[in-house]
Amino acid sequence: MNANPNLIAVGDNCLDAYLTKGFVTVGGNALNVAVQWKRHGYNARYFGALGRDEEAGLTFEEIERAGLYRSDVEILTGNSAVTLLADEAGERRFLLESLGVGADYFPGSEHYGELLRADWVHLGTNSSEKLVRQLVTDGVRFSVDLSTRHFDLPLDNIPLVFASGPDDPAEPVGPLFERFKLAGAQQVVITCGKRGSFYDNGSELFSVGSVPVSVVDTCGAGDSFIATFLLARFFENQSEEASLHRSAMRASETCAHLGGFPQQIRPIPRWLLEKYDSVIRTAQKV
Repeated sequence: MNANPNLIAVGDNCLDAYLTKGFVTVGGNALNVAVQWKRHGYNARYFGALGRDEEAGLTFEEIERAGLYRSDVEILTGNSAVTLLADEAGERRFLLESLGVGADYFPGSEHYGELLRADWVHLGTNSSEKLVRQLVTDGVRFSVDLSTRHFDLPLDNIPLVFASGPDDPAEPVGPLFERFKLAGAQQVVITCGKRGSFYDNGSELFSVGSVPVSVVDTCGAGDSFIATFLLARFFENQSEEASLHRSAMRASETCAHLGGFPQQIRPIPRWLLEKYDSVIRTAQKV
């Protein structure tokens, strides 16, 4: 067990604007995972991309406040990632989900060299297929969050995949595990909301229930689960069941506050509303 592993999360960041609630938060699977690692005292870095815009300024504030390095984020020409959401009777509706300059992000040569030396790499949702295949070729220990896009990427020889699964207990998870394994994933974690979570370590299936919580915001709960599971299972030598349970505990804690990690909650800036005015107006007519 490495007591102080080098952990790197790569990929998506996002500025989430909750239009019906009037505030913005900073998140994204890869960024959330890196922040959670950092919050729990581990040596973590975040590699991603932002545009030359005002959105990047808000995101950089939270990146630096979390103790991550601004210099690990590449500045590219184009827009930073933005998600516009509406809350309708407790259900989130996505009006816009723009990946911006983070789409198909592949780290520059210096940063890629750091991935080769890392003890674990986690790739966020919507990861670059090119990056996934290169990490497999180079024998890097890594995981990728597939979310609900289960087979958008070629999964052969990926060490570990995380995915969202059915929360209906009447719907078996076995067939989904079999599909992942047939596609080539070596290990698989499937989270199923209130139903709980499941882990196939390549030879045996484990499961635990969820942890009840009074939900404030579910955003980032799955990311907290992922960050915790990777630490508990691969660096703290906890059992499969203990790793799943501890991860569920961390996920429930994240549901108790706004945003994917504790941060400054800001009102939506007027410039952001003006920038996406036409998108908002069109979506609201639907």
